[in-house]
Amino acid sequence: MPTTLTPAGALHDVTRQFDGTTVLDWLDLEIPRGQIVALLGHSGSGKSTALRILAGLDHDHGGTTHIDGAPAVVFQDARLLPWRTVAANVRHGLNRVDVGRAEKTARVSQMIDEVGLAGREGAYPGELSGGQAQRTSLARALVAEPSLLLLDEPFGALDALTRRTMHDLLLRLWRRHGLGILLVTHDIDEAIALADRVLVLDHGAVAHTETIDRPRDGGQVGHHRRSLLDALGVDHSDEDYSI
Repeated sequence: MPTTLTPAGALHDVTRQFDGTTVLDWLDLEIPRGQIVALLGHSGSGKSTALRILAGLDHDHGGTTHIDGAPAVVFQDARLLPWRTVAANVRHGLNRVDVGRAEKTARVSQMIDEVGLAGREGAYPGELSGGQAQRTSLARALVAEPSLLLLDEPFGALDALTRRTMHDLLLRLWRRHGLGILLVTHDIDEAIALADRVLVLDHGAVAHTETIDRPRDGGQVGHHRRSLLDALGVDHSDEDYSI
């Protein structure tokens, strides 16, 4: 398990407004290398805005950002280029990396193998299942060896069994590469299953922080679930732990 706490990405006193409405309110957020940080919050709480600022997709904000290198982003929609094969889509992730052709080929092959798609290098996105498409998207994100991986509800469109498989894959990749991960999710149980820290955003600020030790056990999971439900103002009797 990764142990280093070198910052992979951070926001300091970040503010963001849209049409006079405050979306981020002096937000402080740090994602160390070797940690998974999850953001929970109701719609409009600022989760995706924070991720977009870290990704460099939104520059109209106050405060400062710190990124160790170029971050990689995976969205709910795999956003693969439909006219390119799995291998070509993964290779696209190396466009900004100054390495030779042989090194690119080796990295692409390694990442395809790591995400469990060996033998599917020549398949096109239209021939892939939803889970295979997200595996390709993860490989494309990680092939450039980023320090920071930003995930915006990457498993939200998958069925429950595929989502569980993808959770296991993500944790294997995280352990192997030792990167920092920011996960934006509406699923409380997903946050508990994956994250070392879960931050609840409310009106653009951190309203609650939940630290989760590994490994999880049943009692611990139940405690964290109740704590997060309280922080989100969600009734404990609700069996759907998405928000």
